[in-house]
Formats: sequence, structure tokens, C-alpha cells
Amino acid sequence: MGDSYSTGLLVSLVLGLVATGAVAGVLAGLLGVGGGIVIVPVLFILLDVLNVPEAIAMHLAVATSLTTIIPTSISSARSHHKRGAIDLALFRSWAPVIFAGALIGGLLSKVIASNGLTMIFGFVALLVSINMAVPKNIVIAEKMPNGAVTRGLVPGFIGLFSALMGIGGGTLSVPTLTAFSVPVHRAVGTASAFGLVIAVPAVLGFIWSGLGVPDRPPLSLGYVSIPAAVLIFSASVFTAPLGTRIAHSLNPARLKLAFAAFLFLSSIKMLWSAFGG
Repeated sequence: MGDSYSTGLLVSLVLGLVATGAVAGVLAGLLGVGGGIVIVPVLFILLDVLNVPEAIAMHLAVATSLTTIIPTSISSARSHHKRGAIDLALFRSWAPVIFAGALIGGLLSKVIASNGLTMIFGFVALLVSINMAVPKNIVIAEKMPNGAVTRGLVPGFIGLFSALMGIGGGTLSVPTLTAFSVPVHRAVGTASAFGLVIAVPAVLGFIWSGLGVPDRPPLSLGYVSIPAAVLIFSASVFTAPLGTRIAHSLNPARLKLAFAAFLFLSSIKMLWSAFGG
């Protein structure tokens, strides 16, 4: 009976990871978020089921989520690019700074506790969800400024905190871009391209930070769970184009509300966990 229970639990976990990947792929195309906003909380719960120590659970969830964002972002960005929804000039301007910020975030994971990562995820996601749910768009400027703040500090902030949250960047870059009057579909498309720029350096940082850490699940590379990552992105890479098609069939208001709802639910869950709920 014990073997039967173990097999049943294993099958349930595998199916759960595949389903998570499928939903994450749709969200990557729909919202430009790389799916991390769903993957991180779900992985956090599954790792608890597997009795992974709380001290490393959030690191594993974030790092594994970032790994799955790599193929998903490629698929999603290609779909948006075909529709002309990526601002290539803005991408070239922001990408190097986002890359640097994401690398720093990945390396900082060596000194930030699991509970700290959970609180960062929860607080930032909650603030962004409230901002996105406000009926009237917050507009800072009628066009993107060309100063040092918007070319350096803003993309650096996006890269750093996206890496620490395990997300593809849409969570922060979409509301930022829309605040500078970038149309929401173009903001989502550009955010999908930022996902790859964030994920690659951040994953490298989390791998380095997790090397030699005890009590990690089998077949982990640093803080990345290879089996979980493979199961998730094997599903998400195929469903991202579906999300893109849905995104371009929705009006901007509905897209913004869908984005806010997912952020709000995820942030509440993570904050509840961080404060011992």
C-alpha cells in the first residue's frame, strides 16, 4: 500500500507540473509574464508536499521557474514579433541593463533567505496588481523619456526584482511601459522578449548560489530542479502561442484586468506563506 501511495503521489505531482506548464504558457503569451507568476506559487506548494526544507524551498521555486521561462519566452516573443508587437528600439536600449540587473539578482540569492524571497514576491506583486486594477491608467509621460533614469535605473530595477521573484519581467515592465504611454499589446509583446534577457543570467546566478547546498531534491543543478523544469516547459512552450492569439483578440481593458487578477491572487498566497499563514 505504501508503494501504491508513493506511485500515486508521484503521478499526481507529474500531472500537476504539466498542467502548471500548460497554464503558464498561455499566460506567457497572454500577459507577457513568462508564466512565473503562476509557476512560483505552485512549485512552492509542491515542494512543501515533497517535504523540501523551507529554508531552500523558495529558492528552488524561483530558480526552476526562471529556467522554464527561457523556452517559453522564446516561443512567446516569436509569436508577438510576427504580429509586430515588440518595440525593437526599446528592447535594444533596455536589454543590457535588464541583463545586468537580473544577474545581480541571481547572485544575491546566495545571501537572501527563503522567507525574504517570498516576501519580495508577495509585496511587489501586490503593489503591481493594485496599480493594474485601477480603472484609469497611471500616465507618467506621453512618451518614453531618453534620460538616465529610464535608460538605467528603471530597466535595472525590473531585471533585479524579476530575478528575485522568478518571473519573466512582464509583472514589472508591462505597467512601467504603459505608464509611459506604450500601448498595452506592444508592452506585453516587448515584455515577452525581456523574459529571455532576465531568465538566462538569473538562472546562472541561482545555479552558482545553490551549488553544494544540502537537502536539495535529486537531479538539481544548483537551485534548479531539472525534472520539474523539463515537465513544466515541455507543456508551456506549446501553449504560449495560444495565449498570444487570445491576447490579440481581447481589448486592452480586459487584458489589464486579467493581469491584475492573477497578480493579486498570487501575491496574497505568497504573503500568507511568508508571514507564517
